Parts: sequence; structure tokens; C-alpha cells
Amino acid sequence: MADSSAGSGQAGEHFQRLVDVIDRLRGPDGCPWDREQTHRSVRDSLLEECYEVLEAIDAGDGAELKTELGDLLMQVVFHARIASEAGGFNIGDVIGGITAKLIRRHPHIFGQAQAADSGEVLRRWEDIKAAERPAAASMLDGVPRAMPALAYSQEVQGRAARVGFDWRDDQGVIDKLAEEVSELKESASAAEKEAEFGDILFTLVNWARRQGIDAESALRGAGRKFAGRFKAMEACCAGRGVSFRELTFDQQNELWEQVKDGGGDSGG
Repeated sequence: MADSSAGSGQAGEHFQRLVDVIDRLRGPDGCPWDREQTHRSVRDSLLEECYEVLEAIDAGDGAELKTELGDLLMQVVFHARIASEAGGFNIGDVIGGITAKLIRRHPHIFGQAQAADSGEVLRRWEDIKAAERPAAASMLDGVPRAMPALAYSQEVQGRAARVGFDWRDDQGVIDKLAEEVSELKESASAAEKEAEFGDILFTLVNWARRQGIDAESALRGAGRKFAGRFKAMEACCAGRGVSFRELTFDQQNELWEQVKDGGGDSGG
């Protein structure tokens, strides 16, 4: 296992080297492509790097995670450089800001406050954030609306729960789910069906949150499992010299069960 203290002495040196490289790329004699980029033009790249970090975490691949975290860090430094060129903040401001925030929001570590458990830490965190917000602001205002829908739902639910707005027990969520399914069955128009379907998903996310399940990761895993099995079915058909699309629905389902029982869940 790597010793975190062993690399800390070189962290500043390595980080400054990264900053210098980005400065060179954006400089007058730097890379034409890098010099043309703006916050908006590399927005999708930032999002892509975030997803690649998550994929490395899900895969349990430490080497890949190290690489992807480096790519994500580069994006942070790159955006800071763009901002500094426009007369805004610089990377030092970014680091100083997050460091001050961490100290401010952990008074049980850097101050005299006490916290018995993680639940109390979260409650204190919300109290501190509430004090930092403008008087008329909502505690949900800071949740990015561009987040994936499942992750967004889980985050707003979690924030509400941290101030006491939550079900007393899991059965309340299950009862609500049954109610939403009933309303979906009774819906007539396409708009009503979409709205009721959204309510069902939202309620399922609520149940997942209470179980400590990350809804986004759970659905991503289910999607990958399906993709792995579907690819295995295609491979079986190719090996038998038949076309998957020409199989009847019953034959496709029989093949699905064969692949499922055979553990053909890899890939995706």
C-alpha cells in the first residue's frame, strides 16, 4: 500500500510543474488548440473526465483511477488558467477557497466543537452552509440542475432529510410507491403518464437513499449487466451461425436465460 506521507513532500513540486505546463500551453508561443479553448468549449471534456473517474472507481482499478484523477486535475488547472487570463481568479484562489471552506465546515476538527458521529457532522455541515447562504436562499439552490436525474433526485432528497424532512420508516416509502404505481395505471394522457412515471422513479430513489444505495451507480450497473448479457447472446448466435434478429421472441428469451445461467454478464 502506498504511503500517503511519502508523496506529500513532492506534491507541491509536481503540482507546480502541472501549472507551469498549462501556462506554457496557453502562453503566446503555446499550443494553438489549447490557446483557443474557453470555459464553455471544454465543458464537455470536464464532464467526460468526471465520468471516467467514476468508471475507474466502479471497476476498482487503482491504476486507472490515478490516471483519470490526473486528467480531472488538469481540467481544474486549465479552467483556472482561463479565468486568470480574463482577470478573474487563479489556481491559488481555487486552492485557498476550498481549504478555507474545509476548515470552516469542520469545527469539530479545527475548532472547539464536538461531533459524536457522522450524522452529527452532516447536521452541523448543513447548519454552517445555511449560515453562509443569503437569507432568502434555499438549501437546495446549490444542487446543480445539470446533474444526471437520479443523482439530482438523490441529492435534493438527502439535503431535505438532513434537516428532518424524511419518512419515519421504509414502509412509508413502500406505501408511497404503491400509491404512485396506482396513479400511473389510472393516468390517461401522455403528459400524465410521464409525470406519474417520474414520481415512481423519484420514490424509488428515495428508498435507495434510505438503504445507502447510490441510485445512479445501481442503474448504471444494471445497464452494464444487461449490455454484457446481450453481447453474450449475440456471440452465441454468431457461434451458431444464426442471426439474433431472426429468432422468435421466445427463442430470444430462452437464449437470455441460457446466458444468464451461464454467467455471461461480463462486458458492457
